[in-house]
Amino acid sequence: MFEYIWLVPLFPLIGFLLIAFNFRRFRGIAAGVIASLMVLIPFLISLVLFSNLLAGAPARTVELFSWISFDKLSIPFSFLVDRLSVLMLLIVTGVGFLIHVYSIGYMKEDAGFNRFFSYMNLFVFFMLLLVLGSNYLILFIGWEGVGLSSYLLIGFWFKNQEFNNAAKKAFIMNRIGDLGFLLALFLLIKTFGSLNFEEIFAQITTVPIRTSTITIITLLLFAGAIGKSAQIPLFTWLPDAMAGPTPVSALIHAATMVTAGIYMIARSNLLFVMAPITMMTISVIGIATALMAGAIAIYQNDIKKILAYSTVSQLGFMFVALGSGAFTGAMFHLTTHAFFKALLFLAAGSVIHALHGEQDIRKMGGLKDKIPVTFWLFLIGTLAIAGIPPLSGFFSKDMILLGAFHASPVLWVLSVIAALMTAIYMFRLLYVVFWGKAAVVENPKHPVHESPKSMTVPMAILAVLAVFGGLLGIPHLFGGEDRIQSFLAPLFSTSESFMKHGVAAPEGQTELWLMIIPLLLILGLIYLTWSRFVKNRSIVQDEPERSFVANLAYRKFYIDELYQQMIQKPVASLSSFFHDVIEIKVIDRVVDQTGVFIVWIGRNIRYMQTGNVGAYLFYMVISIILILFLNLFNK
Repeated sequence: MFEYIWLVPLFPLIGFLLIAFNFRRFRGIAAGVIASLMVLIPFLISLVLFSNLLAGAPARTVELFSWISFDKLSIPFSFLVDRLSVLMLLIVTGVGFLIHVYSIGYMKEDAGFNRFFSYMNLFVFFMLLLVLGSNYLILFIGWEGVGLSSYLLIGFWFKNQEFNNAAKKAFIMNRIGDLGFLLALFLLIKTFGSLNFEEIFAQITTVPIRTSTITIITLLLFAGAIGKSAQIPLFTWLPDAMAGPTPVSALIHAATMVTAGIYMIARSNLLFVMAPITMMTISVIGIATALMAGAIAIYQNDIKKILAYSTVSQLGFMFVALGSGAFTGAMFHLTTHAFFKALLFLAAGSVIHALHGEQDIRKMGGLKDKIPVTFWLFLIGTLAIAGIPPLSGFFSKDMILLGAFHASPVLWVLSVIAALMTAIYMFRLLYVVFWGKAAVVENPKHPVHESPKSMTVPMAILAVLAVFGGLLGIPHLFGGEDRIQSFLAPLFSTSESFMKHGVAAPEGQTELWLMIIPLLLILGLIYLTWSRFVKNRSIVQDEPERSFVANLAYRKFYIDELYQQMIQKPVASLSSFFHDVIEIKVIDRVVDQTGVFIVWIGRNIRYMQTGNVGAYLFYMVISIILILFLNLFNK
């Protein structure tokens, strides 16, 4: 079955081409059904591959054709089928399929229905290419492809200039990180003479390479991950990406684009553990991002932007795990996050759908009884992301916190604070939207209504996954087998053992307390949040009533304004200078005066054309004399 792996990315590509070039011929929901099927089939193939690997089949590299061959450099176009890539395949195609089905109902009335699904299939194609590539170059093609697709989807409603600006912002900020990735590729070729994962990782353990070289390479790769996975300082594009339709937000934030940075570092784990400085940098950037994004989310009022900053914070959690050497924990949380974050975004879309486009939570409230199915599904997603047992988020969050404690008790404390922030902003959102004081102005012609089954059924499936996904990683402390640890051990065991060398893992009562303390604090904060927004029916505070710190968080710590003052305005001023002075007053004037000079010469020289043969003979004689004189002078 492995030799047919090329079918997995082929079907979404066919879906894109079929819909894009025949979109006027499709009527009704035909494009949505075709696009969904083109993601479902790869999911079924991925299930077969997963079962084969689970049964003990070895990882395999499938070469499709010889691609680049120059001197000693050989880069085949090949796919790597191993446990990590197949796990990502299941997430991308499984969650992606549910989002496609949901989109059929959500986008049904949109004029760009067919165009939307062509873009969605293109996005999935590039993401599958990214996770299947057996070398960094194919990974980079997929990496750039999802950047292009996200640009198309974020700016899907292109008649709105703000949405176009958001799409451009996402595209440009990703290019900043991608420059680091590209430079890393050149350094990998120079250092290892290859871009193939297998060859590079084999040389790490057999060929002596300077630590400084590995550090530079990994820092450049991490720069790419910072852009793609929205970490400080390149995180501001992700909340603005909410300009796209809600299913796009679910696809980008849950299962695809933003997880690419996590996947890339996890795939390169043998490379990264050889660079302690890079690992420490990853942890610092990750925890700083988790804390900042969590603080911002607490004070936002746009339902989608709260979830967007939540994604940034959760990605920070995953980077903390990566920097701590807990690669399995990062991938476990990536998996569970795909379930409950996709659920939360789709449930938010259901709320927006019920309220006919309203996204401000201050204009919601009291929706618990009006859209009960959405409420219960949103509640499950909230409990999962907050880390309430026995839902999936509890187990994946605990694995990350355990890895953080392993690396540094200080890092563990900061990670716990970030987890507490998650509980605050998610339950604030839940209480204000569903329990809070009703602020919905209903239109008799368009009353608040529950979403159709095409939307609620995919959400229900995700809710089941959010509840039971934790079974993949029940720790031995609770009598579990920690299946995901065993499943990914062939890829991460060496690196994780290297990171834990000489450090005793917390066991028994210590590990139990490391679980109980955060849980008790989270439960306490949930009660306090309930007391404020439900029991005391406090409204969401308006801007003038906020404290200084709260206003800082509400204003997103003025990061966008800082970028505007430090980067946008200087660049705009420099651009104006080059346009108004260099281009118009210098270059244009030189070009114009050159033309004027040529015209002047032409006007004066034309008088030499008299039509008098005698004058022409005189000029010829004078010219011959001058030529002879010059020749005589040269001798």
